[in-house]
Amino acid sequence: MRIVIIGAGFAGMYAALSAARLRDIQGVSPEKLEIALVSPEPTLVVRPRLYEPKPETLTAPLQHVLNAIDVVYVQGRAEAIDTGAKLVEIVAAQGARKKLSYDRLIVATGSRLFRPNVPGLAEHGFSVDQLDDAIALDRHLHQLSSRPASKARNTVVVAGGGFTGIEAATEVPSRLRAILGKDAELRVVIVDRNEAIAPDMGAGPRPIIQEALRKLGVETRLGVGVGSLDKSGVTLSSGEHIECETVIWAAGMRAAPLTAQIPAERDQFGRLLVDRELRVPSVNGVFATGDAARAACDDNGNYALMSCQHATRMGAFAGNNAAAELLGVSTRPYHQKAYVTCLDLGQAGALFTRGWERTVEMVGDVAKKTKQEINTVWIYPPKAERAAALASADPERVTSL
Repeated sequence: MRIVIIGAGFAGMYAALSAARLRDIQGVSPEKLEIALVSPEPTLVVRPRLYEPKPETLTAPLQHVLNAIDVVYVQGRAEAIDTGAKLVEIVAAQGARKKLSYDRLIVATGSRLFRPNVPGLAEHGFSVDQLDDAIALDRHLHQLSSRPASKARNTVVVAGGGFTGIEAATEVPSRLRAILGKDAELRVVIVDRNEAIAPDMGAGPRPIIQEALRKLGVETRLGVGVGSLDKSGVTLSSGEHIECETVIWAAGMRAAPLTAQIPAERDQFGRLLVDRELRVPSVNGVFATGDAARAACDDNGNYALMSCQHATRMGAFAGNNAAAELLGVSTRPYHQKAYVTCLDLGQAGALFTRGWERTVEMVGDVAKKTKQEINTVWIYPPKAERAAALASADPERVTSL
């Protein structure tokens, strides 16, 4: 028997850990139940941190952890899924192709930044979505120091006033001053089509966010969108032109394209609709998890968000349940009633809220300390010690806040 997991992000990593945990509890050998994880590299990219400097350092190795729990790593990119034949076609780095059969498939392919057909975006826009994108942005920011000082050089426009956009925008001033000098006259502008900043955060946290932006000198243009980009800067839908040499696109996410190969219903973000055990109901033997799945967190109408907080726990339930079906033991319905947010606000600190109503619990330096602990400890892989690694993947305990 074989479980194939596509993706080495938070959901894929915890799916592998949790499936291996249940296999170990049931006393089943790795030869009888093989768990295979497919990914281009055996590393976890810590995507929540890609707005920070030195993004090339924001990865964590997984090979030793996978070895410790007897999970087979398959290097390559999953390019095609045949759910009828239960086969995954994998393309290796050198272009070699092979097919891997499965008894249970876990789609943990994550999400990608939504890039609409805005004129000039592909040529002139940057992002902090994927590791390569973040590295390209960091390289560009450092290259600004070699250019003549100008308003355009010192101006950054961030398209998107949600979680990612705010974290990117509030980190930019310190990043640029480290490159251009502490006395550089900087301008950072957030552009968002919504009438309020941080639309998903709600009215409670918003004044704190607005005060942080004011403190950092970050401007906002709300109720307008980006019409086009060119070498001179950004033209907004209102007609306003902002001269700038740096545009960071942070306006929306979609499930990774591979989910479209599963013949099942998807939501407006491309996520596969799953049941409470994270199965794709209409396709035999397929589970979806993390950003690839639209899953109910509770019985109150709350659904998992595209976040590592939800992906880790969803991954643990998906891995457990895929293994449980093959081993003939009871599955566990996914649930995640606890929900917190911790929004980085650069040198203005951070904002920590609890619950779907986003009740503010911590602000400023206290919240910043928690954010740093989340970013440097909580979301990293467990140690490559078999017992500890398996123990970390109890679905009922993962991301229990």
